[in-house]
Amino acid sequence: MSEGGFYDVVIVGGGPGGLSAGVYAMRAGLKTVIIEKAVAGGQVAMSDSVENYLGFELISGYDLSQKFLEHVKSYGTEIIQEEVVAVEPGLEHHSVRLANDQVLKTHTVILATGGSPRKLRVPGERTYYGKGVSYCGVCDGFFFREKTVVVVGGGDTAAEEALYLAKLAKQVYLVHRRDALRASMILQQRVKDECKIEVLWNTIVTEIKANDQGVQAVSLQDTQTGEQRELSTDGVFIFIGFIPNNHLVPAGIKMNADGYVVTNEKCETNMPGIYVIGDLREKYARQIVIAAADGCTAALVAAYYVEMKKSGEAVCELPEDLLQEAQ
Repeated sequence: MSEGGFYDVVIVGGGPGGLSAGVYAMRAGLKTVIIEKAVAGGQVAMSDSVENYLGFELISGYDLSQKFLEHVKSYGTEIIQEEVVAVEPGLEHHSVRLANDQVLKTHTVILATGGSPRKLRVPGERTYYGKGVSYCGVCDGFFFREKTVVVVGGGDTAAEEALYLAKLAKQVYLVHRRDALRASMILQQRVKDECKIEVLWNTIVTEIKANDQGVQAVSLQDTQTGEQRELSTDGVFIFIGFIPNNHLVPAGIKMNADGYVVTNEKCETNMPGIYVIGDLREKYARQIVIAAADGCTAALVAAYYVEMKKSGEAVCELPEDLLQEAQ
Protein backbone atom coordinates (compact mmCIF):
# COMPACT_ATOMS: atom_id res chain seq x y z
CA MET A 1 0.00 0.00 0.00
CA SER A 2 1.39 3.41 -0.97
CA GLU A 3 0.57 6.87 0.29
CA GLY A 4 -0.47 9.23 -2.49
CA GLY A 5 0.16 12.52 -0.71
CA PHE A 6 -2.10 15.01 1.01
CA TYR A 7 -4.68 17.04 -0.87
CA ASP A 8 -7.02 19.86 -0.05
CA VAL A 9 -9.77 18.20 -2.08
CA VAL A 10 -10.19 14.84 -3.77
CA ILE A 11 -12.93 14.78 -6.39
CA VAL A 12 -14.30 11.30 -7.10
CA GLY A 13 -15.87 11.25 -10.55
CA GLY A 14 -15.03 13.02 -13.78
CA GLY A 15 -18.46 13.90 -15.13
CA PRO A 16 -19.70 17.49 -15.62
CA GLY A 17 -20.06 17.98 -11.86
CA GLY A 18 -16.63 16.64 -10.96
CA LEU A 19 -14.87 18.54 -13.75
CA SER A 20 -16.66 21.76 -12.84
CA ALA A 21 -15.61 21.26 -9.22
CA GLY A 22 -12.05 20.78 -10.45
CA VAL A 23 -12.05 24.14 -12.25
CA TYR A 24 -13.36 26.05 -9.23
CA ALA A 25 -11.12 24.20 -6.77
CA MET A 26 -8.02 25.02 -8.81
CA ARG A 27 -9.07 28.65 -9.14
CA ALA A 28 -9.43 28.74 -5.36
CA GLY A 29 -5.82 27.59 -5.00
CA LEU A 30 -6.62 24.17 -3.58
CA LYS A 31 -4.33 21.19 -4.10
CA THR A 32 -6.76 19.16 -6.16
CA VAL A 33 -7.00 15.76 -7.77
CA ILE A 34 -9.83 14.28 -9.86
CA ILE A 35 -10.19 10.51 -9.95
CA GLU A 36 -12.16 8.93 -12.78
CA LYS A 37 -12.07 5.24 -13.59
CA ALA A 38 -13.56 5.51 -17.07
CA VAL A 39 -13.97 8.23 -19.70
CA ALA A 40 -14.06 11.85 -18.59
CA GLY A 41 -17.52 13.33 -19.02
CA GLY A 42 -19.44 10.40 -17.60
CA GLN A 43 -22.75 9.59 -19.30
CA VAL A 44 -22.53 12.83 -21.27
CA ALA A 45 -19.66 11.40 -23.30
CA MET A 46 -21.99 8.65 -24.52
CA SER A 47 -24.68 11.03 -25.78
CA ASP A 48 -24.94 11.37 -29.53
CA SER A 49 -25.96 15.04 -29.45
CA VAL A 50 -26.42 17.76 -26.85
CA GLU A 51 -28.55 20.78 -27.69
CA ASN A 52 -29.48 22.18 -24.29
CA TYR A 53 -26.13 23.18 -22.79
CA LEU A 54 -25.80 26.94 -22.87
CA GLY A 55 -23.38 28.21 -25.49
CA PHE A 56 -23.62 25.19 -27.79
CA GLU A 57 -26.56 24.95 -30.17
CA LEU A 58 -25.49 21.46 -31.19
CA ILE A 59 -22.51 19.45 -30.00
CA SER A 60 -21.83 15.77 -29.52
CA GLY A 61 -21.65 14.54 -25.96
CA TYR A 62 -18.09 13.38 -26.55
CA ASP A 63 -16.97 16.75 -27.87
CA LEU A 64 -18.61 18.59 -25.00
CA SER A 65 -16.91 16.26 -22.52
CA GLN A 66 -13.56 16.91 -24.18
CA LYS A 67 -14.08 20.66 -23.87
CA PHE A 68 -14.83 20.20 -20.16
CA LEU A 69 -11.67 18.11 -19.79
CA GLU A 70 -9.49 20.56 -21.71
CA HIS A 71 -10.72 23.39 -19.51
CA VAL A 72 -9.81 21.47 -16.36
CA LYS A 73 -6.39 20.50 -17.73
CA SER A 74 -5.64 24.13 -18.60
CA TYR A 75 -5.24 24.73 -14.85
CA GLY A 76 -2.75 21.89 -14.51
CA THR A 77 -5.23 19.80 -12.55
CA GLU A 78 -3.99 16.36 -11.53
CA ILE A 79 -6.21 13.63 -12.94
CA ILE A 80 -5.86 9.98 -11.97
CA GLN A 81 -7.54 7.30 -14.07
CA GLU A 82 -8.21 4.64 -11.49
CA GLU A 83 -11.09 3.10 -9.61
CA VAL A 84 -11.89 4.30 -6.09
CA VAL A 85 -12.76 1.40 -3.81
CA ALA A 86 -13.46 3.24 -0.55
CA VAL A 87 -13.89 6.66 1.01
CA GLU A 88 -12.87 6.51 4.68
CA PRO A 89 -13.85 9.49 6.87
CA GLY A 90 -11.62 10.60 9.71
CA LEU A 91 -11.51 13.26 12.40
CA GLU A 92 -8.33 14.97 11.22
CA HIS A 93 -8.57 14.08 7.53
CA HIS A 94 -10.36 11.76 5.12
CA SER A 95 -8.81 8.94 3.10
CA VAL A 96 -9.63 7.81 -0.43
CA ARG A 97 -8.49 4.30 -1.25
CA LEU A 98 -7.80 3.30 -4.86
CA ALA A 99 -7.94 -0.10 -6.52
CA ASN A 100 -4.15 -0.05 -6.95
CA ASP A 101 -3.78 0.13 -3.13
CA GLN A 102 -2.80 3.79 -3.21
CA VAL A 103 -4.34 5.90 -0.41
CA LEU A 104 -4.91 9.63 -0.80
CA LYS A 105 -5.36 11.77 2.30
CA THR A 106 -7.41 14.92 2.04
CA HIS A 107 -9.18 17.67 3.96
CA THR A 108 -12.31 17.34 1.80
CA VAL A 109 -13.94 14.89 -0.58
CA ILE A 110 -16.41 15.76 -3.33
CA LEU A 111 -18.35 12.70 -4.44
CA ALA A 112 -19.50 13.03 -8.04
CA THR A 113 -20.14 9.40 -8.92
CA GLY A 114 -23.53 10.06 -10.53
CA GLY A 115 -26.06 7.40 -11.22
CA SER A 116 -27.28 5.08 -13.92
CA PRO A 117 -30.68 4.57 -15.56
CA ARG A 118 -32.07 1.16 -14.79
CA LYS A 119 -31.73 -0.96 -17.90
CA LEU A 120 -34.22 -3.28 -19.59
CA ARG A 121 -31.34 -5.65 -20.43
CA VAL A 122 -32.85 -6.70 -23.75
CA PRO A 123 -31.10 -7.23 -27.11
CA GLY A 124 -30.46 -3.96 -28.94
CA GLU A 125 -30.72 -1.68 -25.91
CA ARG A 126 -27.03 -1.15 -25.41
CA THR A 127 -26.12 -1.39 -29.09
CA TYR A 128 -28.49 1.38 -30.15
CA TYR A 129 -28.03 3.75 -27.23
CA GLY A 130 -27.79 7.22 -28.74
CA LYS A 131 -29.15 5.90 -32.04
CA GLY A 132 -32.80 5.84 -31.05
CA VAL A 133 -32.55 4.48 -27.52
CA SER A 134 -32.63 7.14 -24.84
CA TYR A 135 -33.10 7.57 -21.11
CA CYS A 136 -33.97 11.29 -21.23
CA GLY A 137 -36.95 12.78 -23.04
CA VAL A 138 -35.95 16.37 -22.25
CA CYS A 139 -32.49 15.73 -23.71
CA ASP A 140 -33.45 13.85 -26.86
CA GLY A 141 -37.14 14.45 -27.51
CA PHE A 142 -36.42 17.20 -30.01
CA PHE A 143 -34.95 14.65 -32.43
CA PHE A 144 -38.31 12.86 -32.63
CA ARG A 145 -40.57 15.68 -33.75
CA GLU A 146 -43.53 14.25 -35.68
CA LYS A 147 -42.20 10.73 -35.24
CA THR A 148 -43.38 7.66 -33.35
CA VAL A 149 -41.79 6.76 -30.04
CA VAL A 150 -42.15 4.08 -27.40
CA VAL A 151 -41.90 4.97 -23.71
CA VAL A 152 -41.24 2.10 -21.32
CA GLY A 153 -42.32 2.37 -17.68
CA GLY A 154 -45.27 3.06 -15.42
CA GLY A 155 -44.11 5.43 -12.69
CA ASP A 156 -44.17 9.20 -12.38
CA THR A 157 -41.08 9.68 -14.53
CA ALA A 158 -42.42 7.52 -17.36
CA ALA A 159 -45.76 9.36 -17.30
CA GLU A 160 -44.13 12.78 -17.18
CA GLU A 161 -41.75 11.95 -20.02
CA ALA A 162 -44.56 10.46 -22.12
CA LEU A 163 -46.53 13.68 -21.68
CA TYR A 164 -43.48 15.74 -22.59
CA LEU A 165 -42.79 13.65 -25.68
CA ALA A 166 -46.43 13.92 -26.73
CA LYS A 167 -45.81 17.62 -27.29
CA LEU A 168 -43.19 16.76 -29.88
CA ALA A 169 -43.91 13.34 -31.33
CA LYS A 170 -46.66 12.25 -33.68
CA GLN A 171 -47.51 9.17 -31.61
CA VAL A 172 -46.40 7.91 -28.18
CA TYR A 173 -46.86 4.32 -27.05
CA LEU A 174 -46.52 3.88 -23.29
CA VAL A 175 -45.51 0.27 -22.64
CA HIS A 176 -46.21 -0.99 -19.12
CA ARG A 177 -45.86 -4.51 -17.79
CA ARG A 178 -48.88 -4.26 -15.47
CA ASP A 179 -52.57 -3.39 -15.91
CA ALA A 180 -52.31 -0.11 -14.00
CA LEU A 181 -49.74 2.67 -13.84
CA ARG A 182 -47.81 3.37 -10.66
CA ALA A 183 -47.76 7.10 -11.39
CA SER A 184 -49.71 9.57 -9.28
CA MET A 185 -53.41 9.86 -10.07
CA ILE A 186 -53.08 13.32 -11.57
CA LEU A 187 -50.42 12.09 -13.98
CA GLN A 188 -52.49 9.04 -14.84
CA GLN A 189 -55.42 11.27 -15.71
CA ARG A 190 -53.23 13.49 -17.88
CA VAL A 191 -51.91 10.45 -19.72
CA LYS A 192 -55.46 9.22 -20.24
CA ASP A 193 -56.54 12.62 -21.57
CA GLU A 194 -53.64 12.95 -24.00
CA CYS A 195 -54.86 11.77 -27.40
CA LYS A 196 -51.34 11.15 -28.69
CA ILE A 197 -50.57 8.59 -25.96
CA GLU A 198 -51.71 4.99 -26.25
CA VAL A 199 -51.00 2.76 -23.26
CA LEU A 200 -50.08 -0.85 -24.00
CA TRP A 201 -51.03 -2.71 -20.83
CA ASN A 202 -49.51 -5.97 -19.60
CA THR A 203 -46.73 -5.64 -22.15
CA ILE A 204 -42.95 -5.81 -22.06
CA VAL A 205 -40.25 -5.01 -24.62
CA THR A 206 -38.19 -8.09 -25.46
CA GLU A 207 -35.96 -6.66 -28.21
CA ILE A 208 -35.07 -3.36 -29.86
CA LYS A 209 -34.47 -3.56 -33.61
CA ALA A 210 -32.73 -1.11 -35.92
CA ASN A 211 -31.39 -0.52 -39.42
CA ASP A 212 -28.75 1.83 -40.81
CA GLN A 213 -30.94 4.84 -39.96
CA GLY A 214 -31.44 3.81 -36.33
CA VAL A 215 -34.23 2.20 -34.30
CA GLN A 216 -37.10 0.96 -36.43
CA ALA A 217 -39.13 -1.41 -34.22
CA VAL A 218 -39.54 -3.16 -30.89
CA SER A 219 -40.58 -6.71 -30.16
CA LEU A 220 -43.35 -6.87 -27.57
CA GLN A 221 -44.74 -9.66 -25.44
CA ASP A 222 -48.04 -9.84 -23.60
CA THR A 223 -47.30 -10.74 -19.97
CA GLN A 224 -50.60 -12.62 -19.58
CA THR A 225 -50.97 -14.55 -22.83
CA GLY A 226 -47.34 -14.70 -23.93
CA GLU A 227 -48.36 -13.45 -27.36
CA GLN A 228 -45.59 -11.67 -29.25
CA ARG A 229 -45.76 -8.94 -31.85
CA GLU A 230 -43.66 -6.24 -33.46
CA LEU A 231 -44.35 -2.51 -33.25
CA SER A 232 -42.77 0.03 -35.60
CA THR A 233 -41.16 2.99 -33.87
CA ASP A 234 -38.47 5.61 -34.42
CA GLY A 235 -37.27 5.73 -30.83
CA VAL A 236 -37.39 4.01 -27.46
CA PHE A 237 -37.32 5.98 -24.20
CA ILE A 238 -36.73 3.87 -21.09
CA PHE A 239 -37.86 5.06 -17.65
CA ILE A 240 -37.96 2.09 -15.32
CA GLY A 241 -35.92 3.66 -12.56
CA PHE A 242 -32.60 5.38 -11.86
CA ILE A 243 -29.88 3.86 -9.70
CA PRO A 244 -27.58 6.27 -7.79
CA ASN A 245 -23.98 5.10 -7.72
CA ASN A 246 -23.84 5.29 -3.93
CA HIS A 247 -21.54 2.38 -3.15
CA LEU A 248 -18.74 4.77 -2.11
CA VAL A 249 -20.89 6.85 0.23
CA PRO A 250 -19.48 6.34 3.75
CA ALA A 251 -21.69 4.77 6.38
CA GLY A 252 -23.42 7.40 8.46
CA ILE A 253 -24.11 9.82 5.63
CA LYS A 254 -27.82 10.45 5.28
CA MET A 255 -29.57 9.05 2.22
CA ASN A 256 -33.23 8.99 1.26
CA ALA A 257 -35.30 5.87 0.66
CA ASP A 258 -34.19 5.70 -2.97
CA GLY A 259 -30.48 5.82 -2.15
CA TYR A 260 -29.81 9.45 -3.05
CA VAL A 261 -27.63 11.43 -0.65
CA VAL A 262 -29.40 14.17 1.26
CA THR A 263 -27.49 17.48 1.25
CA ASN A 264 -28.23 21.11 1.93
CA GLU A 265 -28.13 23.79 -0.79
CA LYS A 266 -24.34 23.95 -0.41
CA CYS A 267 -23.99 20.24 -1.29
CA GLU A 268 -22.82 19.51 2.28
CA THR A 269 -23.62 16.10 3.76
CA ASN A 270 -24.10 15.53 7.47
CA MET A 271 -20.40 14.55 7.62
CA PRO A 272 -17.99 17.55 7.75
CA GLY A 273 -15.72 17.88 4.74
CA ILE A 274 -17.65 15.47 2.52
CA TYR A 275 -19.79 16.89 -0.28
CA VAL A 276 -22.05 15.21 -2.81
CA ILE A 277 -22.94 16.66 -6.20
CA GLY A 278 -24.65 15.78 -9.46
CA ASP A 279 -26.94 12.81 -9.96
CA LEU A 280 -25.90 11.21 -6.66
CA ARG A 281 -27.52 14.07 -4.74
CA GLU A 282 -31.23 14.25 -3.94
CA LYS A 283 -32.64 16.91 -6.27
CA TYR A 284 -35.52 17.89 -8.50
CA ALA A 285 -33.93 17.44 -11.94
CA ARG A 286 -30.87 15.81 -13.47
CA GLN A 287 -29.25 17.89 -16.20
CA ILE A 288 -25.68 18.63 -17.26
CA VAL A 289 -25.96 22.28 -16.29
CA ILE A 290 -27.26 21.42 -12.81
CA ALA A 291 -24.41 18.98 -12.16
CA ALA A 292 -21.92 21.64 -13.26
CA ALA A 293 -23.55 24.15 -10.91
CA ASP A 294 -23.30 21.65 -8.05
CA GLY A 295 -19.58 21.27 -8.77
CA CYS A 296 -19.09 25.02 -8.53
CA THR A 297 -20.99 25.24 -5.26
CA ALA A 298 -19.22 22.31 -3.60
CA ALA A 299 -15.76 23.58 -4.60
CA LEU A 300 -16.46 27.06 -3.20
CA VAL A 301 -17.74 25.58 0.04
CA ALA A 302 -14.79 23.16 0.25
CA ALA A 303 -12.35 26.06 -0.28
CA TYR A 304 -13.87 27.94 2.64
CA TYR A 305 -13.80 24.78 4.78
CA VAL A 306 -10.11 24.15 4.00
CA GLU A 307 -9.18 27.77 4.68
CA MET A 308 -10.87 27.72 8.08
CA LYS A 309 -9.36 24.35 8.95
CA LYS A 310 -5.84 25.43 8.06
CA SER A 311 -6.22 28.64 10.07
CA GLY A 312 -7.41 26.66 13.07
CA GLU A 313 -10.75 28.42 13.14
CA ALA A 314 -14.05 26.67 13.60
CA VAL A 315 -15.82 26.10 10.28
CA CYS A 316 -18.98 28.17 10.31
CA GLU A 317 -21.64 29.04 7.80
CA LEU A 318 -20.32 30.06 4.40
CA PRO A 319 -20.84 33.78 3.69
CA GLU A 320 -23.65 34.23 1.20
CA ASP A 321 -21.60 36.58 -0.98
CA LEU A 322 -19.00 33.85 -1.58
CA LEU A 323 -21.60 31.59 -3.14
CA GLN A 324 -22.64 34.44 -5.42
CA GLU A 325 -19.16 34.89 -6.84
CA ALA A 326 -18.48 33.28 -10.18
CA GLN A 327 -14.75 33.78 -10.34
